[in-house]
Amino acid sequence: MLRFAILGSSSSGNAMLIFNESTRLLIDNGLSFKRLAGAMDHAGITPESLDAILITHEHTDHVRGLGVLARKIPAPVFMTRPCAASLPSYVGAIPNLIHFESGDTLQFNDLTVTSFAVSHDAADPVNYVVKCNGLTLGLATDFGHCSQLARARLTGANALVIESNYCPELLRAGPYPPQIQQRIRSRTGHLSNLDVHNLLKQLRHDGLRLVVLAHISRDNNTPELACSHAREALDGLPVRIEAAPSDTVSPVYEIEP
Repeated sequence: MLRFAILGSSSSGNAMLIFNESTRLLIDNGLSFKRLAGAMDHAGITPESLDAILITHEHTDHVRGLGVLARKIPAPVFMTRPCAASLPSYVGAIPNLIHFESGDTLQFNDLTVTSFAVSHDAADPVNYVVKCNGLTLGLATDFGHCSQLARARLTGANALVIESNYCPELLRAGPYPPQIQQRIRSRTGHLSNLDVHNLLKQLRHDGLRLVVLAHISRDNNTPELACSHAREALDGLPVRIEAAPSDTVSPVYEIEP
C-alpha cells in the first residue's frame, strides 16, 4: 500500500507527503514549520521522521519553509543543481543537500522515485513518479505544456496528482492583468481544465483508480469546474476524482493493488 496527503496546494504554500510503513517523503515545502508539523500530524507523522525532502522547483510557494525545515531535521534535501543555484536567498543554508540530474531515479528504502523534466518558468523544474510494489503514483503539477516525456512517465499510473489551475474563460474575465494572464496560459505556465481533460483522455486506463486535482486557482477556477472536466475525460472508468483543498490538509489517500 502507498499513501499520500496534500498538505498545501495554493500560492500560499505547497507540500505533499508520500509514505508507507517504512518510508516517508516530503515533496516541496512552501509551509512554515508550525503549519507543516500540524498538517503532517493529521497523518500521524512528524517532520523529524522524514526520510527525505524532494524539491520540484525554486518558486517561493514551494520552498518558503525549506530552509528552516532542513536545519531542524536530519533528512537530506534533493534537488537539481540549477534549482539549488536559483533558490531565494531567504532559504539560507541547507545542511544536507544532495544534487541529482533531471531524469535520475532515486531509491528510498522500498520507494523508487523517478524525476522528469517539465515545462515551467523555473531554473530546472521536475516532477516525480513514485513506485512501490507494483503501485505507481504520478505527480503532474506546475507546468504549462505536457510533453511526450511527461506523458510517457505518467502513463500507467494507478493514482495521479495533477494540477488543474485555471478555467480559460474565468482567467480572461478575472482580475489578473494581461501579462500575468499570458504567463499562466503560456507553455511554461500552468495547466488549464481543458489541458487536464485532454491529458487524462490520453492517460486513462483500467488500472487508474484515483485522480486528485491540485493547485486550483481561487480567482480563475472552481473545484466543481475542474472535477467536471476530469470526470468527462474519464467517463466509464471506476476512478475516484477529488479536488485537493487549497489551504487545509487533504484526506490521506491510499493506493492499493
